[in-house]
Amino acid sequence: MSLKLSLIDLSSVPYEGTRSQAYKNTIETAKHIEELGYHRIWLAEHHNTRNLAGRAPEVIIPVVAAATSKIRVGSGAVLLNHYSPYKVAELFGTMEELFPGRIDLGIGRATTGPYADLALQRNRSFRQMTNDSMEQLKELLSWYDGNAYGGEHPFSQVHLFRDAPAPKAYLLGSSSWSAQAAAELGLPYVFASFINPSQTFQNIQIYKGNFKKSLHVQGIEEPKMILALNVYCQDTEKDALAFSAPVRWMMMQMRKGDINSPVLSEAEATEILDKDKKAARLLNPKDLPYHFTGAPEILKNELKEVAKFYEIDEIMIQMLSANHKRRMYSLELLAKALL
Repeated sequence: MSLKLSLIDLSSVPYEGTRSQAYKNTIETAKHIEELGYHRIWLAEHHNTRNLAGRAPEVIIPVVAAATSKIRVGSGAVLLNHYSPYKVAELFGTMEELFPGRIDLGIGRATTGPYADLALQRNRSFRQMTNDSMEQLKELLSWYDGNAYGGEHPFSQVHLFRDAPAPKAYLLGSSSWSAQAAAELGLPYVFASFINPSQTFQNIQIYKGNFKKSLHVQGIEEPKMILALNVYCQDTEKDALAFSAPVRWMMMQMRKGDINSPVLSEAEATEILDKDKKAARLLNPKDLPYHFTGAPEILKNELKEVAKFYEIDEIMIQMLSANHKRRMYSLELLAKALL
């Protein structure tokens, strides 16, 4: 079974650089990985973050699609709980019309923090939570189904006019709720193992065990999984550890509630985290490490073992780094090893 590689890009702000340069780096990355044979690139939505510029996938997706010619481009993910499903359907319908056959609608939900959540919504009298996520998902999919609303329903008077097929839809998540929702709706499922690796096996079993053939035009007939992993590759394990150290330190700070710590240099982060430490290795596919870190041949074997165990044909890589040049080289090493 051949393995596809894809990338989720958060537009990391480079060392002593600007957010504008981060977007330019994302475009350059997309062009580079297209040449290397990557299958798709998804652009993330993060709010209230100093070090990550990716906050508006609906803006960056068409820019990236226009700069490339064949790689699939999508959202990883659009945070549906903050938006009108109808507006999201219009946005991605428009992008599919502009770039037929290349747009992915990756759907997710997330809190951005209590104050940012309020800032993203119009009604400030209460904090809107995610307890209506299934209703939102069904509404979004229904807009692409055609005349889904009839009779006395107010939306029977509203139409999603489009001249292209519906964009491919994927449900993204890191929880058992997302696994169950993707199964119930018959959607492809992307599990964010880079957030919750210890729950990977459980959630994939939930998804596959409860999958129902979809009634929606964007649905599928059989389960389709993509696994999203943190991967850091360099010529040696020691160099890969150094390359990944700033982000590993940043993630430790984020788990403590500090989402905007300055990004350390590789030397500073290595001194704090590693010293003589070795990278975590894959010992059992049921128990994935937070970061796959190492030389190309080692990562090739580990990623292929994961793909075989979970019966998947595509791995979505997350590789956060403020060092654009090193990141491009890492993506190239992975492509040479696996594609």
